[in-house]
Amino acid sequence: MNGLAVLLTLVLLAAVMAVVSRPLLSARKPDESDTPEQAELEAAREAKYREIRDTELDYRTGKLSGEDYQSVNSALRTEAVEILDRLDSLGHEATDEQQEATGEQQEATGERSDV
Repeated sequence: MNGLAVLLTLVLLAAVMAVVSRPLLSARKPDESDTPEQAELEAAREAKYREIRDTELDYRTGKLSGEDYQSVNSALRTEAVEILDRLDSLGHEATDEQQEATGEQQEATGERSDV
């Protein structure tokens, strides 16, 4: 009986470890829906955010004057908005392509209903 309890405990422990580790293992897989251009833009966005934070820190620590901070900050934020706009347009293109593909698939199977 004692051996059965140990065996059941090990099986339960293995099941819990499998359930807990599943999200951790799947989080390491890259997102397959991202295009290389989108991944590049997301990296550029993060780099631009880092530059903005660094500029704010330089201003707060006195390394930049108010005038310099305003001009640099304005330029960085303009570049960040451009990156975000490009990311947004890629997102809309991907959504449009997915909708077209779904429509084509529905037409091929005869499931499409025009509402």
